[in-house]
Amino acid sequence: MSTLPIQTDIENPDINRDSEGGQTAVVFRGDGEPLPPDVLLRQLAVVEAEIGLEPDSYSLGGNVADLEKYFAEALGKESAIFMPTGTLANHLAIRALCGGKLRAVVQEQSHLYHDSGDCVTQLSGINLIPLAKGKSYFTLEELNQAVAESTGGRVASPIGAVMIESPVRRQMGQVVPFDEMKAITDFCREQGIGTHLDGARLYMMSAASGVSPREYSALFDTVYVSLYKYFGAPFGAILAGDFSHLDGMLHTRRMFGGGLASSYFVAGLALQGAHGFEERFHKALVQGRDLVKKLNDLQGIEVREFDHGSNIFPLAFAPGVDQKRLVECLRRRDIFLYPDEGADQISRLTVNTTVLRQSNDTIVQAFIEALESA
Repeated sequence: MSTLPIQTDIENPDINRDSEGGQTAVVFRGDGEPLPPDVLLRQLAVVEAEIGLEPDSYSLGGNVADLEKYFAEALGKESAIFMPTGTLANHLAIRALCGGKLRAVVQEQSHLYHDSGDCVTQLSGINLIPLAKGKSYFTLEELNQAVAESTGGRVASPIGAVMIESPVRRQMGQVVPFDEMKAITDFCREQGIGTHLDGARLYMMSAASGVSPREYSALFDTVYVSLYKYFGAPFGAILAGDFSHLDGMLHTRRMFGGGLASSYFVAGLALQGAHGFEERFHKALVQGRDLVKKLNDLQGIEVREFDHGSNIFPLAFAPGVDQKRLVECLRRRDIFLYPDEGADQISRLTVNTTVLRQSNDTIVQAFIEALESA
């Protein structure tokens, strides 16, 4: 099977080379591998040969049905449904779990709260209660207080659903501790509150923590997994749960404009990319953590690791290091490092499976030369 690619970098064509054969580019950005158009077309040919491409009809049947069956089994759920976006998957999960109740708890740092234009409130009339401002996760004590406040007013406004996003991208990919997740979901089950996991990067979190996707999934009523962040699909999401939570959701999906006319090629790419990804990413993360230790032995650079981190490592250079010159020097060795979005400074080292394309000794030597030239 060919290398799993994703996330095309249009502005940096040098890294958009064939990921097969002689590809040596190590790209310290994004969760997957760059996917230029020519590689995508070749990848589809591989999918056709290895899996076969069978058209769907408005996201029903064909490879889409195969994809849904695969993830339902992989996550230990009774059912799964394809969604065009993670935003819609999270929204419809909360809508279903609330069941007429008009409040849901989320992390203040979650994508759903910050980056979705209040879609749950605007379109489904459900108010989001953000907890843990500026932090990666809220505690059971904080949730208990929010539940008490929602039911203790003059007009009871019970909470219908609790969503946990993990890893938390706005907190540099930090993972919510498994024990905290379990305590929260156990409490919610006792209180009759539905639970949803925004596990867009669930398989990466699993490789980082050693907890299997099934173990994470078992804690929650519904789980969302992204198809495009690292499985090689250009878009798409899977929402998994029991029949009782997903029954009839294909109609809700269409009502919200999510019944795409044709999605089988996306499903085929995701099916192929999901196979063996957890093992590949685990291998990449082991190498990445070893690389962090080796880089910290160099003068002029410091790379840290979070206690509950995933694939993002905080990075800092000593004052006086010319970061632009360093980036150019690394680029000549097929190593790509980028400043933060909208900034000139580099603050993170993001590990993905491209790190497997070069040995750590080779990467470290490239950093030594780059730091000397900078």
